[in-house]
Amino acid sequence: MIISIASGKGGTGKTTIATNLAVALSTEVKLLDCDVEEPNDHIFIQPEITHTEKVSLKVPHVDMNKCNLCGLCQEICQFQAIVVVGKTVLTFPELCHSCGGCMEVCSEDAITEVDREIGVFESGSRNSLEFAYGRIFVGQVMAVPVIERVKDAVQPDKINIIDAPPGTSCPVISSVKNTDFVILVTEPTPFGLNDLKLAVGMVKILNIPHGIIINRSDLGDDKVKEYAKEENIPILMEISFSRQIAETYSQGKLLIEELPDWKERFIHLYEDVVDYARKS
Repeated sequence: MIISIASGKGGTGKTTIATNLAVALSTEVKLLDCDVEEPNDHIFIQPEITHTEKVSLKVPHVDMNKCNLCGLCQEICQFQAIVVVGKTVLTFPELCHSCGGCMEVCSEDAITEVDREIGVFESGSRNSLEFAYGRIFVGQVMAVPVIERVKDAVQPDKINIIDAPPGTSCPVISSVKNTDFVILVTEPTPFGLNDLKLAVGMVKILNIPHGIIINRSDLGDDKVKEYAKEENIPILMEISFSRQIAETYSQGKLLIEELPDWKERFIHLYEDVVDYARKS
């Protein structure tokens, strides 16, 4: 089973849910941190990293001894990553989407592909909990290839928990697509509700069963609950505002280890998710 933890905005408590749920279940579980621009699950679970590899994209390299300056490569590129200027060809690797189109249309075989490193993938474990994450290098903008490398580590025979990036853009869609259930973490504020609606719209288009967790549920108003009722979306858990919970998070500690009563709540959360996923 694959469960994604997502949110329409940052700061709602997505990482708290992902890490505590993974450790609460622990056995036969794999936690995958796809928030590659700012991964932080490892801070809370403190895994032993046993594998590291670079993530690369293929970008064009032009042999000017073969190039006849026909300009077909420039015409096919929708991102202006390759341009004929005078008697030379310039490439802009940061704009390249690695489609390979320029190489396909080159009649002189003047274009080959070379690797451009954009990030890193690491994996390891914390006792029986397996863990993997990706991190995109500073200044890079192509997060999806790094996310896809992390998702390649999904193990069908395990419970896979994916910590997705915040928002509703391409990296989020790449993270949650083809998962069995999406837990949407929100907060009871106007901003929280607005971004929750965007996230719900996204998972509905992807046709993925979903439910809501309301963090800091005793602050703000009841509009998130009213929206969930109108849309027939289950509220899976409510977490009230607590100084102790906030301090636990700020110290990089797990809620279920500092406040053991929460372990049963997260196990019950998983059971509810399985039940809703089967009914959908």
